[in-house]
Amino acid sequence: MHPKLLSIKDFSYHLPDDRIARYPLANRDESKLLLYRHGQISSNVFSQLPGLLPANSTLVFNNSRVVEARLLFEKPTGGLIEIFALEPHEEYADITTAMNACGSIRYKCMVGGASKWKPGMVLQKQLLYEGSTVLMEARMEERRSDCFVIQLSWAPADWPFAQVLHLLGEMPIPPYLQRQAEASDAERYQTVYAKNDGSVAAPTAGLHFTPAVMQGLTNAGIEQAFVTLHVGAGTFKPVKADTMQGHEMHAEFLDVPAEMLPQLAAASCIIPVGTTSMRTLESLYWMGVKAAHQPDISLAELEIQQWEVYDHLQKVALPPQQALQALHAWLEKNNRKRLIIKTQIIIAPGYQFGLCKGLITNFHQPQSTLLLLVAALVGTGWQEVYQYALDNEFRFLSYGDSSLLLP
Repeated sequence: MHPKLLSIKDFSYHLPDDRIARYPLANRDESKLLLYRHGQISSNVFSQLPGLLPANSTLVFNNSRVVEARLLFEKPTGGLIEIFALEPHEEYADITTAMNACGSIRYKCMVGGASKWKPGMVLQKQLLYEGSTVLMEARMEERRSDCFVIQLSWAPADWPFAQVLHLLGEMPIPPYLQRQAEASDAERYQTVYAKNDGSVAAPTAGLHFTPAVMQGLTNAGIEQAFVTLHVGAGTFKPVKADTMQGHEMHAEFLDVPAEMLPQLAAASCIIPVGTTSMRTLESLYWMGVKAAHQPDISLAELEIQQWEVYDHLQKVALPPQQALQALHAWLEKNNRKRLIIKTQIIIAPGYQFGLCKGLITNFHQPQSTLLLLVAALVGTGWQEVYQYALDNEFRFLSYGDSSLLLP
């Protein structure tokens, strides 16, 4: 069956409200770890992960850093308007470029209280930081069907956008936590290896890792690689259509250094940490397939669209080494040291994996594209996994427990 025809109602389960973790555990690596290995399920503790991985594994992490994307402005007449910075306007090549912009920027945003933002009204917010006043102004430029285009400007004008967000914004914790962000979220809703600013949601599978676990991986001979996929708010977008063909998958920016491709090509067992890392890796594979069949392909044509893997790419699949070598050759030919590109890939049952042999991930919402991804990897076994987690007091969603899935 083509994944377009899948009914999202077949990927549902009852998630009691009290099983949603509102806060993280005191220690990251003390979370529970569900191990699914070849159909067998058992419980463990995340700190023991290095000893549970297959020998010669390569773990691939998403090192995107969550930015403080929630901006609260008070109107001159009182009352609050919330601006949620989603992604840069099309005029910016990528998120990294936007985060480094100084003085002003145009950004696609969601706006809470938009009906109360009268035409021409300029919103302002400021704070005193190390003896200097930091001021931001917001002007609404355009209303679109799915967002607003907002002109943001600030002083000091030589400060990059990421720094201004860090000072004036709030951490965008998921809406299902049903609480306001607290001071502790600034640290705990961020992986210990977060590096590149740009996500508006954390790659939450990585929240369990500690320096001790990372050292344990090294001691166990587990290779580590880092990619960047900036997580968009679309990760929380519910599937409202009866079948998947009515759902538009969110597109996200990935950023991968060219030098990593040979490392991935040489890896014997690649296991992504989180669904975002998996989406990045599988996108790289299919981009390599494209580059192998069309060596002169353009960057725009290299992007992965929502359904094209199922519509035609799976018919021309290649061995992973050949695909990655072709993508590396394409980057060298085009004098690119990094691949910065959008992907709209959807991984659902019927998907043929190109690179990934397993997955480390949290427990996801019912009827979500993230649950479809898990089902694509382990088949109908996802139901046993989730029932086991429910029966054994696992904590769910972003601040919840973890799983190691090895089909």
